[in-house]
Amino acid sequence: MNHNKILELLESDARLSVQDLADILNEDKDDIQKSIKEMEDNKIICGYHTVINYNRALKNQVILAFIEVSCTPQRNKGYDQTATMIAKYPEVSNMYLLSGDCDFLCLVEGKTMFEVARFVSDKIACVENVISTKTLFVLKEYKKSGIVMIDSVDDNSTDRLVVTP
Repeated sequence: MNHNKILELLESDARLSVQDLADILNEDKDDIQKSIKEMEDNKIICGYHTVINYNRALKNQVILAFIEVSCTPQRNKGYDQTATMIAKYPEVSNMYLLSGDCDFLCLVEGKTMFEVARFVSDKIACVENVISTKTLFVLKEYKKSGIVMIDSVDDNSTDRLVVTP
């Protein structure tokens, strides 16, 4: 069974049932179920999510902020120990090790800007080996998980701006 086909379909629509997948792929339902279970057990499939456009629904219910974190890597452990401590906080929804000016980029969720700021100052900044943090609040989402969150500004969106020297 080709797991990649199942993953592609679920990534584009997590609501597909096992029967839907079996029909689309022309495979046995039990084989699809077995493959999905195997991928879940191996942490290839780590969850099923809904993309919510907070610009339209539940305005101001979720505050998002990207937190740049700089830290000192640990001997024989690198960044993993610090990353593990930060990633355990439920407020951190995504976390990445980066190249460049900072070491980690964390996506943090909260109910207010103050709540997010307090979390950063009281929790992340206090983690051992963290040198500095920088908080970037999300003001508006334009695209999320490959889905455009805004309507076209006008019907002439393909028109170019004329610039004269």
